[in-house]
Amino acid sequence: MKSVLSERKTLHPQNVERRELPAAAGQAVRELAREISTTLDATLGEADAARTLTHPALIEQIDARVAELPREVRQAVRPPATAHGATIVSRLPVTDKEFGPTPPSWREAARWSGEPATRANSLQFDLVMLLLARSAGEPFGWQGQQGGRLVNNIVPAAGHEHEQSGASSKTLLSPHTEDAFHPERAHLLMLGCLRNPGLVGTTVSSVRRVELSAEQRGLLSTPVLPILPDVSYGGGYEKCSATPIPTLWSAAGPDEQTLRYDPAYTPLDDAAPEFRAAYARLTAELERVCVTAALAPGEVLLVDNDVTVHGRVPFTARYDGTDRWLKRVNIRLPERQRRTAEADENSYGQRIVAPFRSAGTLPIERGTHEWDVVPNDRGTLEHS
Repeated sequence: MKSVLSERKTLHPQNVERRELPAAAGQAVRELAREISTTLDATLGEADAARTLTHPALIEQIDARVAELPREVRQAVRPPATAHGATIVSRLPVTDKEFGPTPPSWREAARWSGEPATRANSLQFDLVMLLLARSAGEPFGWQGQQGGRLVNNIVPAAGHEHEQSGASSKTLLSPHTEDAFHPERAHLLMLGCLRNPGLVGTTVSSVRRVELSAEQRGLLSTPVLPILPDVSYGGGYEKCSATPIPTLWSAAGPDEQTLRYDPAYTPLDDAAPEFRAAYARLTAELERVCVTAALAPGEVLLVDNDVTVHGRVPFTARYDGTDRWLKRVNIRLPERQRRTAEADENSYGQRIVAPFRSAGTLPIERGTHEWDVVPNDRGTLEHS
């Protein structure tokens, strides 16, 4: 896909909201993660704790101790407060050498985090991400993605350079809503940077900054097409009975506009010409308002997944242990409500892993059906 996004420089934009953790608050997060890691190692062994990060003892530790963090931590990870729908949180203490080389795949990254003799700090940073995410809301994962882990590793993988997945490098990762196909998609996406020597940029584009006519907004607010699961969930979904969903939705006008957008997995050829034209206009507008954040180690990018699409500029991976390495967590905000109609959508059999959910909240699985879906190893990748 040709896009002006690939031509943008990977520098921090001045107009994206920035928040700084006080030094003491950042250090408190690291220290609490270290203490929890030590406790888990003594009771479980780090391999068990690190496998999916869902062990009840780990969840209990996070829930019991997250309130010990300074109030500045919760303030820093609240949802983005500007129309850009994205926030960079900085000054989390991180040093390049403490994590070892960038893993060649997410599988290796997960395995290393369970080897305390050589990679203990990787597990500790997983716990840092969970503490930050729990301060913001309810972290969750996907059974069909990265083995159900609550903290995903985003690293370039050899042989996947040109795919539309987080394991790619040489191709533009097109802007998209994370897991746009699913009614239980994240409200907030958290990306934490361990390493990014080439200042590889993450692109963000907010629907609340685009310019569309009333007619275009009306067309895009009509449920015309479905969004199918991306490659990280396997294949065969084109055979499913898919529910059309609106691309845009708002109960209060453009200033409160939300979107679900993933053109690579939307069957646009099935729509009428006027809808395709409106969708193309939206795409052009998202390119026009795009800004690029090149995360540095110790920085965290928060993306409002209801407002802002994200992607990544192309880069050349070296596969020498020095490549870009991010951690990702999906977060649910219990207080945020979506369209009531989403409860009846087809979720393509994809289930979330939500150990932090309390009694009385929405069920873990909604509208799940059995389909003739072909799994494949691309489920080891991630579309982020």
